[in-house]
Amino acid sequence: MAITRERKEELVSLYGERLSSSDGIIIAEYSKMSVAQVNELRKRLREVGATYAVTKNTLFVIALRDAGWPVPDELLVGPVGVVFGNGNLPAAAKVVRKFITDFPDNLSAKGGIIAGAAFDAAQVEKIADLPTMDEIRAQLAGLIVTPAAQIAGLLQSATSQVVNVVQAYLDEQEKGAA
Repeated sequence: MAITRERKEELVSLYGERLSSSDGIIIAEYSKMSVAQVNELRKRLREVGATYAVTKNTLFVIALRDAGWPVPDELLVGPVGVVFGNGNLPAAAKVVRKFITDFPDNLSAKGGIIAGAAFDAAQVEKIADLPTMDEIRAQLAGLIVTPAAQIAGLLQSATSQVVNVVQAYLDEQEKGAA
């Protein structure tokens, strides 16, 4: 069934909106995915703030060009779905890798785009190995908290030493008075 011009414009606009809020995308080829499997993939991606859309390649190319993203023509061949990272592409890549492990006959990563550069399927694995935003935040919090805890320990130690010196002085004064 042919898509109307209005629907095509609507899809290009939808893809453009998703690209504008995304830090990167993963392009995956799907094969014989059931509706339940697609819904499961979308659910898993939603948990990390990512989204998945089956795209019409020609319209997605237009959206990429309009958004100023590179167009990896070699990746946009055949039935593809696009995972939009939405600020946390490593977490989305981890979900895609796990889904491919669970359903190897139904989904395979072809590559994607991050920071204005296209990457291939092997690099999806490398992106999946990067820390997620939550992991980075935890590491940063640890870097901030550790010095603060050390300073607090030093201050407490210094305060204890002052108290000990004062107490020794008072003890000495009591001995001299008696």
